[in-house]
Amino acid sequence: MNRGFIFTLSIGCLATSLGLAAQQREGDPTLTEVWEPEPPVVVPGEGTAPPSDAIVLFDGSDLSHWRQVDGSGAKWRVENGAFTVAAGSGNIETRDGFGDVQLHIEWRTPAVVKGEGQGRGNSGVFLQKRYEVQVLDSHDNRTYSNGQAASIYKQHIPLVNASRGPGEWQVYDIVFRAPRFTADGALQSPAYLTVFHNGVLVQNHVELTGPTEYIGTPVYQAHPPKLPLELQDHGNPVSFRNIWIREL
Repeated sequence: MNRGFIFTLSIGCLATSLGLAAQQREGDPTLTEVWEPEPPVVVPGEGTAPPSDAIVLFDGSDLSHWRQVDGSGAKWRVENGAFTVAAGSGNIETRDGFGDVQLHIEWRTPAVVKGEGQGRGNSGVFLQKRYEVQVLDSHDNRTYSNGQAASIYKQHIPLVNASRGPGEWQVYDIVFRAPRFTADGALQSPAYLTVFHNGVLVQNHVELTGPTEYIGTPVYQAHPPKLPLELQDHGNPVSFRNIWIREL
């Protein structure tokens, strides 16, 4: 093919593209404006304070939003604006159930270090009583990677270890998309989790293969669309404060 012809053809294509772009710029921009629906107004909180549409699950005063998993009153200790695991009392859960949520929760492992690996500052945040984001003192404390702080326990290793030291307050900001099931109980879509640990992205919209299992492979089983948030008593005096949740 003649090189001159190719050059002429290229110039012609470029001119056509520029002409189309000019026509678009000269068109009616309102044709691509969308005005409805109008997003509702939410007033953001200052710092880690809850936004205006959040449900405050713990404001530092009492455990009225919580109960033991057997339905009795929560036995964990409230003191100085936080509450702490009462070892041996068992897990606690929210009185209300939740589906898709944004969760903010602050936690602290003991300042006095005792134990190592999984025995050091161990607890857990269970979305829908099934899907665990691990709580652990992972500051200079090696354990299996899919069981350290901010792991999706036994499923997803955190992208980085963003742990603060023992006795320091730490923050999880979690976005959870609950699994969906068909009317006959089959899995329609899996659960997904995004986790920020102390402001650092450590789980980026990861897909869960089922509920948390200590032994064996996770397998989804149909469950209600809304279930409580559960905190784990693993025998260590881990503390929590400033817990709020937004239904999505």
